[in-house]
Amino acid sequence: MWLSNSSVGRKVVMSVTGIALILFLTFHCAMNVVALISPSGYNWICEMLGANWYAVAATMVLACLFVIHLVYAFWLTWQNRKARGNERYAVTDKPKTVEWASQNMLVLGIIVVLGLCLHLFNFWAKMMLPELNGTTDLQVLSNATNGIYHIKQTFSNVIYVVLYLIWICALWFHLTHGFWSALQTLGWNNRIWLDRWKCIGNIYTTIICGCFALVVIVFYVKSLL
Repeated sequence: MWLSNSSVGRKVVMSVTGIALILFLTFHCAMNVVALISPSGYNWICEMLGANWYAVAATMVLACLFVIHLVYAFWLTWQNRKARGNERYAVTDKPKTVEWASQNMLVLGIIVVLGLCLHLFNFWAKMMLPELNGTTDLQVLSNATNGIYHIKQTFSNVIYVVLYLIWICALWFHLTHGFWSALQTLGWNNRIWLDRWKCIGNIYTTIICGCFALVVIVFYVKSLL
């Protein structure tokens, strides 16, 4: 199959799944901003999502997209290293046009995965999972839709704050390169539009990651007051 047997096909899969995940991050970012403006509004969103069939279906789709993106990332990296052979050990000067993020996408991606695991532990495992497991503990069920409670609990811990900020920083580098790289793979590869997409991607990614970081910092500061 072309999408798996050719390098271009694999890059297309990476691009499409990457864009889909960026769209989810946009939704998640908007949801987090609500927590800063209206705690009750944020809890209403958490309750509306919960373990309802549409939320579960969306979670499964996101999990599939993420796994496909991750598998293809390792696959492309392995293929590229195999194609270079011993040349990858040669000491050469990197061209000035080569971005640091593009040279470290796999490492950044691994940090993003580890951060996601931490996030799932702190939120998904305490919110959606108890409902899916059918727990009868009323206190656990009550907290399951109390997103603000979990945000306060998580970001009152300075260790989690530092880990989340590192994660968000890695996510910023990963997305700033991945955004325009995906569009380039899908055909937006002329010089004029490529430069424009790089600029748009940097602004867009900075807004998303900035909002995520703002939630972490604001709730940590509030925990100190």
